[in-house]
Amino acid sequence: MSTTLLGLRTTIYKVGDITAATKWYAEAFATEPYFNEPFYVGFNIAGYELGLQPDDTPANSKTENVATYWGVNDIDAEFKRFLSLGATAFEEPENVGGEIMTATVKDLWGNLIGLIFNPEFSLPKKDA
Repeated sequence: MSTTLLGLRTTIYKVGDITAATKWYAEAFATEPYFNEPFYVGFNIAGYELGLQPDDTPANSKTENVATYWGVNDIDAEFKRFLSLGATAFEEPENVGGEIMTATVKDLWGNLIGLIFNPEFSLPKKDA
């Protein structure tokens, strides 16, 4: 089966204070934004877009119906690092099959951030 979809490109987190969120995400992902405007902040995270958009929805009113998982090499260390930056634990690191481990935290604006260690994952090879 062939698909016309090209894969994931962008994850957007909606935040109440885009200035504070820009600083927090820059530290959490150890990357400065390449685009920084009051209406949108964009980060390039290993070739994937992490975007921030302003939103006045209170953090406690957000639901956990979508999670994007960011790949990590050491899930326990990254989970603890996010917590040290003020994120709150949502799901502690756990084995979900084989060697695959997942965890989730909530940022200061109530957004769910997934972390995944998956040694089985690899990007598809591009045709030469």
